[in-house]
Amino acid sequence: MKAVLFDLDGTLLNRDASVHAFIENQYDRLNNGLKHIPKETYCSRFIELDKRGYVWKDKVYQQLLTEFDLSTLQWENMLEDYISEFKHHCVPFNGLKEMLKELKSMKLLVGMITNGYGQFQMDNIEALGIKEFFDVILVSEWEGMKKPNQEIFHRALERLNVASAESIFVGDHPDNDVYAAQQAGMKAIWKVDSGWDQVDADFIVENLLEIPTIIELLRKDTAPAQSIVPNKW
Repeated sequence: MKAVLFDLDGTLLNRDASVHAFIENQYDRLNNGLKHIPKETYCSRFIELDKRGYVWKDKVYQQLLTEFDLSTLQWENMLEDYISEFKHHCVPFNGLKEMLKELKSMKLLVGMITNGYGQFQMDNIEALGIKEFFDVILVSEWEGMKKPNQEIFHRALERLNVASAESIFVGDHPDNDVYAAQQAGMKAIWKVDSGWDQVDADFIVENLLEIPTIIELLRKDTAPAQSIVPNKW
């Protein structure tokens, strides 16, 4: 095992907590145009329309303006506010930097493959303070392809100069991360996410700090993956 690659949103970045922090702050800052709407109502509707990041915010804000009759606001300005301000509300999962430092101390190559807009995702990575740990970072907009396309996994492995059998991918999405990585010939760790039921991954973790131990097991080849899955190792 020579390389560990990660998804970003929902895996390293606690996106749910980050979105909550951002949208509450946006409501407070734009209160003159939103004060006729209860804060809880506005925030919960934004989160519902966002669908955990799978709907881009141009559509979300247009829908909000229509539903709440926000005639004094423009969705373009609200979108720009999201793009410029979200990075100030990024919340990491517990143990993020500690885990990355341990992987680097194990002389592992570390990569990231994330769907999303290039500069927006890079701003969030910078905000988390983790860019320095990564040997390669692929963002779907800049690559012209996105997960679950296997080619983006192969492209990352090529840049790391490692074989798929020597690599493992960590992500929260059962199809875009786990299954796609397995189809690309990699092992896959599912970072447990409450939005999904049981996922057929090689390994399952709830905490990022569990990952170095799994890598150590694979390096020592002391236990086959199937003895650990589907139960949490």
